[in-house]
Amino acid sequence: MKLFKTAGLFMTLAVSVVCNAQKVEATTVKAAENEPFNYLVEQFADIKVLRYQIPGWEDLTLKEQKLVYFLTQAGTSGRDIMWDQHYKYNLKIRTALEHIYQNYNGDKATADWKNFEIYLKRVWFSNGIHHHYSSDKIKPDFSKDYLETVMKATKTELESAVIAVIFNDEDSKRVNLDESKGLLEGSAINFYAKGISLKEAEDFYAKKVSPDSTKPYSYGLNSKLVRNAKGQLEEKVWKCDGMYSDAIEKIIFWLKKAKSVAENKKQGDALGLLIKYYKTGSLKTWDDYNIAWLSATEGNIDYINGFIEVYNDPLGYRGSYEGIVQIKDFDMSKKMEKVSKNAQWFEDNSPLMEQHKKKNVVGVSYKTVIVAGESGDASPSTPIGVNLPNADWIRAEHGSKSVSLGNIIDAYSKAAGKGKLEEFANDEEEIILAKKYGEIGDKLHTALHEVVGHASGQINPGVGTPRETLKSYASTLEEGRADLVGLFYLYNPKIQELGLVDDWKKTGMESYDSYIRNGLMTQLVRLDLGADIEEAHMRNRQWVSAWAFEKGKKDNVIEKISRDGKTYFNITDYEKLHDLFGQLLREVQRIKSEGDYAAGKALVENYGVKVDQKMHAEVLERNKKFPSAPYSGFVNPVLVPNVDSKGNIISIDVKQPKTFAEQMLNYSKDFSFLPLEN
Repeated sequence: MKLFKTAGLFMTLAVSVVCNAQKVEATTVKAAENEPFNYLVEQFADIKVLRYQIPGWEDLTLKEQKLVYFLTQAGTSGRDIMWDQHYKYNLKIRTALEHIYQNYNGDKATADWKNFEIYLKRVWFSNGIHHHYSSDKIKPDFSKDYLETVMKATKTELESAVIAVIFNDEDSKRVNLDESKGLLEGSAINFYAKGISLKEAEDFYAKKVSPDSTKPYSYGLNSKLVRNAKGQLEEKVWKCDGMYSDAIEKIIFWLKKAKSVAENKKQGDALGLLIKYYKTGSLKTWDDYNIAWLSATEGNIDYINGFIEVYNDPLGYRGSYEGIVQIKDFDMSKKMEKVSKNAQWFEDNSPLMEQHKKKNVVGVSYKTVIVAGESGDASPSTPIGVNLPNADWIRAEHGSKSVSLGNIIDAYSKAAGKGKLEEFANDEEEIILAKKYGEIGDKLHTALHEVVGHASGQINPGVGTPRETLKSYASTLEEGRADLVGLFYLYNPKIQELGLVDDWKKTGMESYDSYIRNGLMTQLVRLDLGADIEEAHMRNRQWVSAWAFEKGKKDNVIEKISRDGKTYFNITDYEKLHDLFGQLLREVQRIKSEGDYAAGKALVENYGVKVDQKMHAEVLERNKKFPSAPYSGFVNPVLVPNVDSKGNIISIDVKQPKTFAEQMLNYSKDFSFLPLEN
C-alpha cells in the first residue's frame, strides 16, 4: 500500500550491460562540487519533472553498491510490463511516437510540433496514453492529419485503428469506478480480455478455493483474465514461459546477480523465493516470499519488486508491476523506530470497537529510506511512503514493513512552489503553524499512516478479504482508514512523550489545518472542471474531510468562510474534530471488519466522488497565479559502473540525466524486451 504526496519505485538505468557505461557517461551531467543541486528538470502541461539525490552513496561498500545496481537493473527490465498492463496499445503508440520524435527533420518551430512533444512527454510520464492520476485518456493538441503527416515524413508505421484511438473517445478511462458505466466495460486497463463481464469475473474467482481458508491466496494478482478458444475463462499468468516472459527472464537474470551479493542469508533466501515466484507464477511461493522478505531486516539495502498494488484493477485483484530500491537512512530510521515499537500502544488506545482491535500487533518495522531507484508503477510518479505486504493474513501473523521515502520527500520540499499556502490558508496563524510544523507533521503522518494505520484492526472471523467484500471501494476505504489513524494520533500528547515532536498540540493543529484545506479545496487543482474524483487517495481525502465538515456543522467545528470573494476553511474546535476523526475511524474499521459493502459504498459515493462545482471553479481560478504544475514526478539517477580490464566492476558512479527525454529514450532503447502486442 502506498501513500502519495497530498500536495502535488525503482531506479531505472540507461544501461543494460556494463560495456555501455562510457556511452551513458557522455550524456549525463554532474553538479560541480559546491554548486547547488538543480532539482527541476522541466515543466510541461500539468507536470513538473524533478531530480533526486542519493545521499550517502559513497559511504556504501562496493558490494552494497553492486547489490543496489543489480536490483535497479532488475526493476528496469520489467518497465514495459507496466506499459502493457496500462493499455493494450501503449507499446505500439510509444514506439511510433518515439520514432517520429527521433527522426523528424521538418519544421520544429510550429505549434503542432511543440504540442506533439508535450503529448509524448505526457505519455512518457503516465506510462501510457491515460493520465497517471485521473486515468482519463490524454487528448493531443494536434490533429490526426498532423500525426499522419509526420508519420509519413519519418516512415513510421502504426495501424489505422490504433491511430484512431489516440483521438477518439474509445477506451477513454483507464480505470473506471463508476458502476453505472460498468467496472470492466468502462475500463481500458489491460487486465481483462474484451467482452468479459463483471459477473463472469466474480464467478470465476468465487470458485477459487485456497487450501487454508485462513491464509487465502491472492488469486488474480499476477495474471490477465482471458477467454480461451472454447469460450471458457482462464488466466494468462505473468511468469517465465507465460505472459511477459521475455521481460521476466531479464528480471530473473539481474535478481540472480543481486542474490550473489546479498548482505546476509535471509536477504539471499528471500531473493531466491522471488526468483522462484517469477519462474513458476505460484501464489503460494509469493506468500512464502513475502514472509521471508519480512524477516530480512538486518541489511542496509532493501527493495520492493513484483506485481503489487491493485489500485489499477477496478475489481481489486491484479497487481501492477513496480519496484523500489532503497538504502537505509540510519538517523531518521532511529527516530521513527519509536513509532513501530509502540504500535501495540496505539492499537490498544484507538477508538476501534474492542472486537476489531488486534491483541498482538506483530512485526511492524519502519524505516526512513533513501531511494536509489524506481520503476514501473512507482515511476516517474512516485509515492512518499509504502507499507507491504498487502495480504491481511500475512500482516496479522508476520507483520509488515513500512518505509518513508526520505530523499523523495526532501526533493519535493526543496522544489515546491511558493505562495499557495498564503493564498488558501485562512489566516496568519495557520501560515505560521504550517511554516514551523508542516514538515514534521507531514513526516509523522506518513509514519503513522504506514506503520500504525495499515497495521491496525482485524477482520471478523469468516468475513472475506476487503477485495471480496468491499470490491471497488476497498482501496479508498483502506487508504482513508490509515489516514484517519494518523490524524487521530497526530493530536495526542503521546507523540511528544515519545520525543517525536516538541509541541504535540501545535503539530496536530497544523496537520488538521492542512488536511482539511487540501481535502476540501486545494487538491481540486488536479481535476478538470466538471470532473468527478476517481483516484483512490483523492477520494479518501475528500470523504474524510467532507464527512467531518458535515458532522461538525451542529457545533461549527469547521467553519466555511467567504471573504473578498474567496472561500476559506477555519477549524474552530480541534478537540471536537479529533473526536470526529475517531468516530469515523471506528466506523470505517467496522465496515472493513464486517465487510459492509453498502455502508462503504454510501460513505465514498456520498462524500468522496462528487465535487462542489462552484468551489472547484474558484480554486482553479485562484490557482492560475501559480506557475508550478499540480503534479510532480522524477527522473532517476543513473548508476554507471566502472570496470577493470577483465570486466569486473571496480566502482559505480551516480550521474544525473540532463533531460526527461534523454532518460525515456535510453530506457526504450536498452530495456524494451517485450513484443509490441502481448
